[in-house]
Amino acid sequence: MTIELKKEIEELVLTSIKRYFAENMEDEIGDLKAKLILDFCLEEIGPSIYNQAISDAQVLLHQHVEDLEGSLYEPVFGYWNDQAKG
Repeated sequence: MTIELKKEIEELVLTSIKRYFAENMEDEIGDLKAKLILDFCLEEIGPSIYNQAISDAQVLLHQHVEDLEGSLYEPVFGYWNDQAKG
């Protein structure tokens, strides 16, 4: 699966990459070099981050599904019990 960013997000990421180089590497890079770095990160590093995010989401969803009975359970045939209490 190829990771593709929305155009607006890609532009923000490229701006951030160029700023990072300017402030931390004492070297300014242009659009082409920033795009090459981004493409490399998306292809080489992106899948690891993506897979971890999917794994984290699965754990979170599993926890919420496990708790459905506890948080949404309604007792059955409670009318007569409620009448006896009140």
